[in-house]
Amino acid sequence: MKSLKYAPTMMTGIGAIGALVLAMQATPALAVTATASLGITATVQATCALTGGTLAFGTYSAAQLDASTTISVQCTNTTPWVVTLDPGLAPSATDTTRKMAGPSGAVLGYQLYKDTSRSAHWGADNTDGDASSGTGNGNAQSLTVYGRVPAAQYVTPGSYSDTITATVTY
Repeated sequence: MKSLKYAPTMMTGIGAIGALVLAMQATPALAVTATASLGITATVQATCALTGGTLAFGTYSAAQLDASTTISVQCTNTTPWVVTLDPGLAPSATDTTRKMAGPSGAVLGYQLYKDTSRSAHWGADNTDGDASSGTGNGNAQSLTVYGRVPAAQYVTPGSYSDTITATVTY
């Protein structure tokens, strides 16, 4: 009978060890972590974009004709800019005597200005203050170009045109 007496104790001991092994397998191991910094850098280069418009004078009948259009300059914040307008395509054109080409070599004179009173010519350089300037703010900035075809030009009837190149320097 002695063997029967110890049998339940052995079974109980084996059952306890089995439960302990199962409990150890079910217990998650403690997680270990480590951290590091990640440096992020960028260099912003000063940049500008320029968008032109169309200056349409309409029908000219030898009376003074005024019109205006807008161009847009968009530069990175705090970037100083200068916008100039070249004399156009006519060989003898200047900042103050621009010319549209028409039929049979005829030309129609006109001027471009920075101000509504049409007293400050808008030209191709800024040495004499005939350009428009400002500082970028990251948004598009509108600039108005004021045009005038002077009176008393009795030229050949027909269509006249010119192309002006606007340039932004920054």
